[in-house]
This record gives sequence, structure tokens and C-alpha cells, in this order.
Amino acid sequence: MTDAMQCLYPAIEPYRVEKLEVSDLHTIVYEEVGNPAGRPALFLHGGPGVGIMPDYRRFFDPEHYRVVLVDQRGAGRSTPHAETRENTTWNIVSDLESLRKHLQVDDWVVMGGSWGSLLALCYAIKHPDSVAGIIIRGIFLGRQFEIDWIHGPDGAALVYPDEYENYRKLVPGAEDSVAAYCRLLAGEEDESALTAARAWTRWEASMMTLFPDEDALQHMLSDQSVLSIARIESYFTAQKFFLDNDNFVLDNVSAIEQIPTRIVNGRYDTICPSVSAWDLHKALPNSKLTIVADGAHSPLDGGMAQELVAAADEFRDARL
Repeated sequence: MTDAMQCLYPAIEPYRVEKLEVSDLHTIVYEEVGNPAGRPALFLHGGPGVGIMPDYRRFFDPEHYRVVLVDQRGAGRSTPHAETRENTTWNIVSDLESLRKHLQVDDWVVMGGSWGSLLALCYAIKHPDSVAGIIIRGIFLGRQFEIDWIHGPDGAALVYPDEYENYRKLVPGAEDSVAAYCRLLAGEEDESALTAARAWTRWEASMMTLFPDEDALQHMLSDQSVLSIARIESYFTAQKFFLDNDNFVLDNVSAIEQIPTRIVNGRYDTICPSVSAWDLHKALPNSKLTIVADGAHSPLDGGMAQELVAAADEFRDARL
């Protein structure tokens, strides 16, 4: 297998970390790395609710790109933490456009994965002139069958029955596990809510990588982001990601068909199986699809990281 750390650009610290008030309630935090005069690029984290991790800064050539990484509403360093009020897909899309204008960026290359792939596509559909190129991995289109695949008994549960059983222990007998978890997570940040948050997060985190990494899993479950991940993600899922209809992205791809698009999916991605990447690629015939033979869901698996860096380098060399 490819070593992800060898594929990524060297570790880098932000040259700027700032806050942007996007509503009376929400303030988002963003950081910039790389070349302040470079080609703007926007990185969108997954979840929703995960927040920015340091290695996300390393997919882009720092000499060429001015990379903006955003903690979305309620996630990471943004405040209020784990907040679901005034927090929808379209609120976040509006935040990204406000941030672009705030930074005086004409357009930018947008990279996102998992939930971040859906967010990138929704943003591009609403603001196509703001997007110079799209790089997405772990494709999630917010369709009901994708939600059922993750949370129902007939999808990922068939591959990870042991972890699925643990996930269901807190909501035994619930017909709708997502709605049941929303109720558990809606209260104050007490031990019962944290227990539910860890169970929700463990279920998906256990499927992130091709080979299990228990140390990384335990670190994730002990991090303060566990509540924002579980609360915001379950809320968005219960609301079907606030899309107008079940096939919103594929029904609106005509808005983005001229935007250069690179699609990367792991062959063994259990959270976002490759069929969604395939469906999107077929709807966008000018896009380029790479299915990584040894890839799973994590962008930091070796083969996945290699392809994401290659896509950013391709756009760099094309001078988008």
C-alpha cells in the first residue's frame, strides 16, 4: 500500500487564522495556508461536524495555492459548538460564498469529501461562477438509499455486523435509528449525550480506513469534536440534508457540467460505496473518475491521498 504521509505535501502551519460572523448566532473560523498570492483553493471537511484537521492542509502545493480551510457552523473552532439551530446545508453554502467575498477571491478550486463532497456540489450548483474546479472523494449525494445504506440493516451493517450491533445498542427496537439518536443527542452536554455521541461516531469511524486503526479510533472518540460530529450529523441526516428532493444533485448537474471535476472513490469505501461516484460521473461525462483499488473512505489512506494530491497538481499545472 502507498504511504499517505509520503504522498502529501510537508506539514504546514497557517499564516492566518480568523473568525467571520455569519449570523447573529454563528461565527465560523477559517485558516489560510500556502502562498498568500497563490491560486485560491477551498477545503471542505466531512461530517458535517468534523472540523479541520492539520493534515487536510497538505493536499495542495503550498507554493502555488492559497488554501482556505473552514470549520463549518458548529464544528471545530466555530461557535457555538455543536449547534444545530440555524445550521442547514444552505446556511453553510451561504457562508462559503460570504467568505469568498470577504477574502476578495474571484473563484477557487473546491475540494471536499464525504459530506464535504455533497457540500461542494451544492455550493457549485448554487454559485457556479465562484468555482474554478471541483475535487471530491467519498461521494455522497444525500439520497435516501445512501442514508439507508449507512444506518439501516441491509447495507454497511452486512460488512460490519459487530460494529453495527454496538451502534444499535443504545436505540434497541427503534425503527428509525437516526431519529432515535437525534433525541439522545439533543440535550445538554452531559454524560448520556456524550455516550450517544461516542456510539454514533464509533459506528462510522470504524469503517473509515481499509485496515483497522484502533489508536486513531480511540483518539477520535476522546476528542471534543465527537459531540459536534454526532449531533450535527444526525440532525442533517434526519432532515435529509435539507435537499429539495432525493435526486437534487443529479437533477441539477447541468449547472456545473462545464466546471473541471475530478472524482475519487475508494473501491472499499463502506460508508460511501462507489456507485454514487459512478452515478455522478455518468451524469458529468466531462468529469474524470478514479476508483482507488486499495482505497476506503479516509482521504489519508495512501492511495486516496495520492489521487487527491494528483488532482490538485493537475489543476495547478493547468493553471486553473
